[in-house]
Amino acid sequence: MADPSNTEVQVDDLLCDFVGGAVGHRLRFGGGKGQALPKAIGMKGQRDVRVVDATAGLGRDAFLLASLGAEVTLIERSAEMHRRLQEGMQRAHDAGGIHAEIISRMTLLHGDARSLLATLDPEIVLVDPMHPPRNSTALVKKEMRQVRALVGEDADSAELIEAALATASKRVVLKWPRKAPLPEGIRAPSHQILGKSTRYDVFMMHR
Repeated sequence: MADPSNTEVQVDDLLCDFVGGAVGHRLRFGGGKGQALPKAIGMKGQRDVRVVDATAGLGRDAFLLASLGAEVTLIERSAEMHRRLQEGMQRAHDAGGIHAEIISRMTLLHGDARSLLATLDPEIVLVDPMHPPRNSTALVKKEMRQVRALVGEDADSAELIEAALATASKRVVLKWPRKAPLPEGIRAPSHQILGKSTRYDVFMMHR
């Protein structure tokens, strides 16, 4: 049976929206630093947290962390996704108020994180590559299929994780499907935070 997620995907309506939709709802009603990602990043009780989001995508994780006070540098290597991120961040800035305040803590870079990380002296690196294809034929959510169509498969995700492990001074957080094995050659994490379908593998640095 053909995998329906492989059908041609239209991306014209894919927006990086930091004001409305799911992001706006999460900003108003989210669980603060008790959410799985901020816990994995180590934000509880910490100030001046600096994070590099090495795989920015739609920017939602970066926006969440920035909304909780983190300074976040986003790296996106897809020129088209980078453009959409720029536009979305500009719209949020123009909206003013809390959205503009959050965006002021986000810095967007265009390039390959494997080489850029070494120039940033990162403390904490978040890595959320395109996840391995599912074994089932269930249709992946449209938005994720659109993102995959823009950014590709991230076949070099193991190299990116290794680059993060080589440069982060405090920790690396890998966002990964809950039941998927780590990419070959990646060492076991220090600990994990588990969600329903996603897990966060946390690698503590001892430099």
